[in-house]
Order: sequence, then structure tokens, then C-alpha cells
Amino acid sequence: MKQCIAFLFIATAVTLTACHKSVSVSQQHKLKARFEIAGLCSNYTFSLTEGNLDTSLVVGSWTNPSTDKTYKNAFGVSNPCSLPSNLKEGDEFYFEIVPERQSNCAVCMAYYPTPPKKLNIKVLEVVKK
Repeated sequence: MKQCIAFLFIATAVTLTACHKSVSVSQQHKLKARFEIAGLCSNYTFSLTEGNLDTSLVVGSWTNPSTDKTYKNAFGVSNPCSLPSNLKEGDEFYFEIVPERQSNCAVCMAYYPTPPKKLNIKVLEVVKK
């Protein structure tokens, strides 16, 4: 009987300590980006400015064919409606990559060039200038 109680106690302790804890941006693995282009109809371009991200997830060097300006470690987003409304061109921010979810937001269908690689991101903190 004592062994059953001890087993239950240990199992409960392991379960409780295994729970995911929320950590602040300063404590977790940081990814930082810059909002480069706010194109027509939520065709946004960002560049990775800080953090270790699998380079296959971004375009090492992408040139905007409309302006001939080149961006390093560029990417677009697959969830433009999830970005905060106060995020503007030129802003830098910390973010994390999140699993893709079904989005029920409407965006117009006009085209503006973006990098071919898209990430589904969650903005954690906008860096104040």
C-alpha cells in the first residue's frame, strides 16, 4: 500500500513539474524582425534581424521587383490578420513561429510582390525606438 501511495505521489509531482511555464520574451529564445514593406492588401515583407532560425525558412537575399531594393533573410507572413494593428513599416519586434490555424479574415486579392517563403508568426513585443 505504501508503494502505491509513493508511486501516486511521484507521478503527480512529475506531471505538475512537466507543465509548460510561460516565460517573458527576455527569457526565451528570441527571434527579432523588422517590418520592411507594408504592401497593398496585406502583402507584407519582413526581415529577420536577430536570432537563430533555420535558414530554409527565410529567403537569404530577396529583391523587391517593384523597387529593386534587396532584403536579407526576408519572409512574408501567412497570417497577416493576426498581426497587431499598431505594427507599422520600420518597426522591429520579437516574435515566435506558431502553428498554422484556419483564418477567417478577409484580405483583398490585389498583388504586391513578397518573398516566396511565408511564416505563421505571433508578435510578442514591439521594440520601442
